[in-house]
Amino acid sequence: MAVADRLELVVVRHGLTAWNRERRYQGQRDIPLLLPEARSGLDRLREALHGERFDAVHASDLMRCRQTLAHVLVGRRGGAAPRFDARLRELDFGEYEGKCYGELRALPGYRAWIDSQGEQAPPGGESTQGLRTRLDDWLGELFAEVEAQGLERVLVVTHGGVIRELRRHFEEIDFWEGSVGQAEGRRLTFVQRLGEWQCSSSSAVPAPASTPQ
Repeated sequence: MAVADRLELVVVRHGLTAWNRERRYQGQRDIPLLLPEARSGLDRLREALHGERFDAVHASDLMRCRQTLAHVLVGRRGGAAPRFDARLRELDFGEYEGKCYGELRALPGYRAWIDSQGEQAPPGGESTQGLRTRLDDWLGELFAEVEAQGLERVLVVTHGGVIRELRRHFEEIDFWEGSVGQAEGRRLTFVQRLGEWQCSSSSAVPAPASTPQ
């Protein structure tokens, strides 16, 4: 088997939920998609990925990601069996889960958490360092699998906070620039140089519509 030295990682966020619409922190609550309202975004994502073959498929084990993945995979035959992994869950927002900004903004602890860009864990929750640690663990296993099995393209369905941290790490962007919308994500291309996997490019999924001339 040829040595793998390039990987295309397509990482997408789950579709719209009722708590997304209400701007509530979902975290690790097992909230389902808001249907039929989520369907247009899911259809657009499925169309964007139509015809692409994935050597491996990974997803958060929470329901909204399972439902999103099922929609993307409709009509496909064969292919890799999905693997659901709790390490791909959203940040645990602790006591803030189920609440929105208007309910929390007067709390000094909440303001401090916002100002820290999540580095300070919310009450009963997880810091972004905790999220990065489990993501690093998952990524290490993924890259080892890529090398051992010669994988070329991998699909991941996960959460906004996970994608933000991946973008901060590999694109070296600011915390506030890493957000993606529901049923949207990034296509990250990795190349192996001197024994290390490095991100060589990143683009939006689905690709932005062309601007009329």
